[in-house]
Amino acid sequence: MTNSVFARLATGECVAKGLMVHLNSYLTVRELNWFRAAAPASRLVAPRVPAVRTYAAAAAATENVKPPVAVFGLDGTYATALYTAAVKTSALDPTAKALSSLEALVNKDAKLSTILAAPTLSAEDKTAIVAELTKQAGAGSQETVKNFLAALAENNRLGLLPGVCQKFGEIMSAARGEVELIVTSATQLDNKTLNRLESAITKSSYVGQGKKLKVTNQVNPEIVGGLIVEVGDRTIDLSVSSKIAKLNKLLTDTL
Repeated sequence: MTNSVFARLATGECVAKGLMVHLNSYLTVRELNWFRAAAPASRLVAPRVPAVRTYAAAAAATENVKPPVAVFGLDGTYATALYTAAVKTSALDPTAKALSSLEALVNKDAKLSTILAAPTLSAEDKTAIVAELTKQAGAGSQETVKNFLAALAENNRLGLLPGVCQKFGEIMSAARGEVELIVTSATQLDNKTLNRLESAITKSSYVGQGKKLKVTNQVNPEIVGGLIVEVGDRTIDLSVSSKIAKLNKLLTDTL
């Protein structure tokens, strides 16, 4: 495990035996208040109740901030609110860096996601988790990130962190003018091959003028050989498995 805090929680200290706590899948009043404070231009409306922690209180700037791309789901709502608050507090770059570190942390340790999603975390557990995540993300001086994590904890949404990190990354890619290039291969490709693919696709009509490619190589042995290239919303399937499937269909139709 990454840290003794997470290691302790992984042993089950935070889970009451025989107890099942079902979290609501809809927004709570506290979340509505939090989103309204983080993004005043939002159309979300909350009843008049005492305010709870709002992340980035300084985000009450008068100008509207519109993310460059829409992301959906509750994790997308959090990611959008975080982006809005980060822009308004002039903390976008450090926030993006912190979220990238958190995403790497969660992806590195599968048990961590289970811990974050545990429905029986105590207030003490949540405080310890937020402190450790803040430390691991190097966000000790970043109020936007610290308050964002605290809001997730208070609203029992720490389990959304992996999804929020991913959705926030999508927003940042759009803000930077990046187009995602996903190259799926049966085995890991070397940098030389990836660079050649990037260069060729950059010069093609698949990438708009002024856009930058963000290259990711995914390995899937099931494609047997060849490549599957995804650029934005376009897919070029040059895999051996695809060719075999087409050949099988042709033979079946003929017979």
